[in-house]
Amino acid sequence: MAPRANLILLGPPGVGKGTQAELVVQRLAVPHISTGDMLREARAAGTELGQLAGQYMDAGELVPDEVIVRVALERLQADDCAEGFLLDGFPRTLPQAEALEQALGQIGQEVTAAIDLEADREEIVARLSERRVCRDCQRIFSLRRGEIKEGDRCPECGGELYQRRDDQPEVIRERLRVYEELTAPLIAFYRDRGKLLTIRSDGPPDEVHKLVWASIEEALGSR
Repeated sequence: MAPRANLILLGPPGVGKGTQAELVVQRLAVPHISTGDMLREARAAGTELGQLAGQYMDAGELVPDEVIVRVALERLQADDCAEGFLLDGFPRTLPQAEALEQALGQIGQEVTAAIDLEADREEIVARLSERRVCRDCQRIFSLRRGEIKEGDRCPECGGELYQRRDDQPEVIRERLRVYEELTAPLIAFYRDRGKLLTIRSDGPPDEVHKLVWASIEEALGSR
């Protein structure tokens, strides 16, 4: 029997996590579980735990670590996680990582590997600051990749293209600062356990994926 692939995807905004997550779950046939989706599913299910998470979400407050970990453990025991999972956006802090490790241990599981996608800060700023979003269809296009030119309208629906506040350089730099502050201990946590896979994501997505997949295969083969 092939080993379970219990994976965590780390990396700052704009590093390409979404693209790599899609490619990985297609190859492994495991679910891609983001924190937001996990919490929304729990609330929609109407369980006691989901309702508790929903109270914080509706109030615009951060869901406490204890509640997020309970929601995560419940989600990771679902049938579609029988062969593993890819967690994206969780754990986000050291206490969450420690709680997840303990919770998985209680059901005889552990994290296989934490994939940390890295890119230079200014490369990320350049990537994100050149994104434009359609006000009508919400599609995202890149000036950097030549998908549009400044002043163009949406090539899909003709709507107005604009730059989101989160994609402005000064906002991006602050988001990166906060991310690095929160996740530095998290990266050390998985490195100390021999589970951290650090991948440079500066290149084209297909080249980055070759590196990601080779690292995952090595991690699975060592089990």
